[in-house]
Amino acid sequence: MESCGMNAIKYILFIFNLIFAISGLGIIVAGALVLADVGDFNHFAESRIISPPIVLIVAGAVVFIIAFLGCYGAIKQHYTMLMVFAAALLIIFVIELAVGIAAAVLKNDVGMVLKDSLKNSMRNYTEADKQAWDIVQQKFQCCGVDQPQDWWNSPNRDYPQSCCNNTQYQCRPGNNYRDGCFSKLEMQVQKCATVLIGVGIGIAFVEIAGIILACCLAAAIKKESNK
Repeated sequence: MESCGMNAIKYILFIFNLIFAISGLGIIVAGALVLADVGDFNHFAESRIISPPIVLIVAGAVVFIIAFLGCYGAIKQHYTMLMVFAAALLIIFVIELAVGIAAAVLKNDVGMVLKDSLKNSMRNYTEADKQAWDIVQQKFQCCGVDQPQDWWNSPNRDYPQSCCNNTQYQCRPGNNYRDGCFSKLEMQVQKCATVLIGVGIGIAFVEIAGIILACCLAAAIKKESNK
């Protein structure tokens, strides 16, 4: 016969996992939104800038699946399944914590890497570079790395058309965007990193409660079976 304590833990864990499944979808959405944001300038971004949101999306999908495993294990009072659930949660916790830490590191040292990438792209200025610069300059309404005059030392030797709001006429000094693109891109990366830190670490610590509940219920089931 089930004790009141074990019965309570079972239903608390079941409700927790329903909420947890919803949070998994939230993680996927957050990762996808950040990836879409970063995708606008992924030509200038290293893999370490792109990787955290991808890892978060994968972790969210795994969390969603694991939540159903936890629900089933709680209702059926399946000891082995609950222990597998707790172990899986612990692994996801470590992954999400790592994503949060990686995003925090990225937030601090992305500036120099991003600026070097922008300068190298301006020096090379292949067709792929041109398309990437056009997307960034039009979206963020900026021109050059630090200032519009950066283009004068590039192979282009003139402002790209995307440096101006009016694309019907040749872009000339005085009609161009005044701000450089680096500061705006850096601000966008900082914003994305903040979202990743909040979601990754926030959800990770919620998972600790799930691990504790699963272990408590598994211990109670084992104790009942040994009577």
